[in-house]
Amino acid sequence: MSYILGLSAFYHDSAAALLKDGALVAAAQEERFTRKKHDAGFPACAIRSVLEAEGITLADVDHVAFYDKPFLKFERLLETYVATAPKGFASFRVAMPIWLKEKLFLKRLLKTQLCEIDPDFAEDRLLFSEHHISHAASAYYPSPCDEAVVLTVDGVGEWATTTLGIGCGASLEIKKEIHFPHSLGLLYSAFTHYTGFRVNSGEYKVMGLAPYGTPRFKDLILDKVVDLKSDGSFRLDQRYFDYATGLTMTNGAFADLFGEPLREPDKDPLTQFHMDVAASVQAVTEEAMLRLCRAAAEEYQIPNLCMAGGVALNCVANGKILRDGAFQNIWVQPAAGDAGGAVGAAYAAWHQELDQPRAPEGGDRMHGSYLGPLHETDEIAAMLDDLGAVYERMSQDDMITEAASALADGLAVGWFQGRMEFGPRALGGRSILGDPRSETMQKTLNLKVKYRESFRPFAPSVLREDVSDWFDLESDSPYMLIVADVGKRHWREMTDDEQALFGIDKLNVARSSIPAITHVDYSARVQTVHQDTNPLYHRLISEFKKRTGCPVVVNTSFNVRGEPIVGSPEDAFRCFMGTELDVLAIGNLILRKPAQDPSLKEDYTQKYELD
Repeated sequence: MSYILGLSAFYHDSAAALLKDGALVAAAQEERFTRKKHDAGFPACAIRSVLEAEGITLADVDHVAFYDKPFLKFERLLETYVATAPKGFASFRVAMPIWLKEKLFLKRLLKTQLCEIDPDFAEDRLLFSEHHISHAASAYYPSPCDEAVVLTVDGVGEWATTTLGIGCGASLEIKKEIHFPHSLGLLYSAFTHYTGFRVNSGEYKVMGLAPYGTPRFKDLILDKVVDLKSDGSFRLDQRYFDYATGLTMTNGAFADLFGEPLREPDKDPLTQFHMDVAASVQAVTEEAMLRLCRAAAEEYQIPNLCMAGGVALNCVANGKILRDGAFQNIWVQPAAGDAGGAVGAAYAAWHQELDQPRAPEGGDRMHGSYLGPLHETDEIAAMLDDLGAVYERMSQDDMITEAASALADGLAVGWFQGRMEFGPRALGGRSILGDPRSETMQKTLNLKVKYRESFRPFAPSVLREDVSDWFDLESDSPYMLIVADVGKRHWREMTDDEQALFGIDKLNVARSSIPAITHVDYSARVQTVHQDTNPLYHRLISEFKKRTGCPVVVNTSFNVRGEPIVGSPEDAFRCFMGTELDVLAIGNLILRKPAQDPSLKEDYTQKYELD
């Protein structure tokens, strides 16, 4: 029996992942335990969680693999500062003390932290992978593909920002790279910053805002900011950016180019201008990704594409890549950001450092991404008793019946079942659910449950066997990483007045028979629910379909704005009591809001720092 523990930490989204004889058996993000969103600290809680899932200790682990090589990243920082001196001195002065105190001597820091879990931990058990090798390994090795083009696109690792590789059997080789400061991820983050959202957190808001605008700045970006070649390679004009040498993403020249100043977050209103800017950077990103994929498909003649890196979470671009047809099959790592680097580091150690063959299990080796902790009903009941919760205990069949009835009655349901998902998406393990047929559900969930911007779209979970009847999608999308249009037969014809609306005014127009998940451009971020990977969630949606004829439910993450997805039964109950959720289905227990002690009500509107 051989175990490898993969770790990502110290930048953002710390996580731990565990391989057993080359098979992924557990993975978790630190934020779910510490309740600090995007927690970058050493993932002590996540490590203990994945070890407990297997019933082992750190002493049973053969190797610990880290997802990054800090000396290479330090080299990149020094070379950037030297090349731009004296312009980058302010950034240099801020960064160097942190590097000299902590990050440069990461091996020693990791050993110290691991020794707090196991005092006998030996330094020679530590292995280090390069950042984009970790991303590429996380994309290819857990995928169902035996051969694939592997594309990773993010902000920056050590030097690389974009890599193209080939996976075949147990081998994975990087063929091409684009290096810092030229980065699609940093380009998107620059526009995230410019439109007033938080970098490394708000990029998905820009993607959600884009359909409200028109890409009228696309040509300007391609003419002045991004030199995009026909094969998808690119360079960014650094005159408009400050991330390489300063303390912010953009500079005054960037604002001058687009004609408006930087939007102050949560102060300045979102206007049509910001929506058009969002639409424009989204269009440029899609064009770059499409060119990268077309060129790779033509050069290597391999039908499968695997992707990771933060830009691979851009599910609108992913949907266009799928429909473009350059690749027959697309598989995206569900934890495509840095958290997934823990998975990739472990796989890279197993296959590349230890030269082990690929596990023969076949299929999707992420197992639906249900890789986190599991809480049994007895354990949940004991925790809820300590909190003073009032619940009804019932059989699993009755619990599903009650939850489906609540959904059909238009109630908002907290759903806490099975193993916790790994990655940023709630996939029917730690979810808030609603009726997609409701014209008010999107606004209700955004404003009264999630406490976030009203424009934010919600995703549909649909039975895999019914997906093509409701969406323009024929393939699997288990990780909510493909955007497709709602099927035209479900569209609602709009009036002339409705079609003439602009911007956020489009929000209140029902566009289909499932308006709660239909975005303003008739699209939806689809999750296909598979009986073999999440049988309980599949049964719930099937029961909802029996009652309503609709095999779709609204699915959003079980949290409020700025809060990590709930990790424990206590987290779930507190979020339930701090929001206007109506029902909580947790294990085989059903909690109804009117039955709870009013004194347990919490104010979640200001509990977490806004994201």
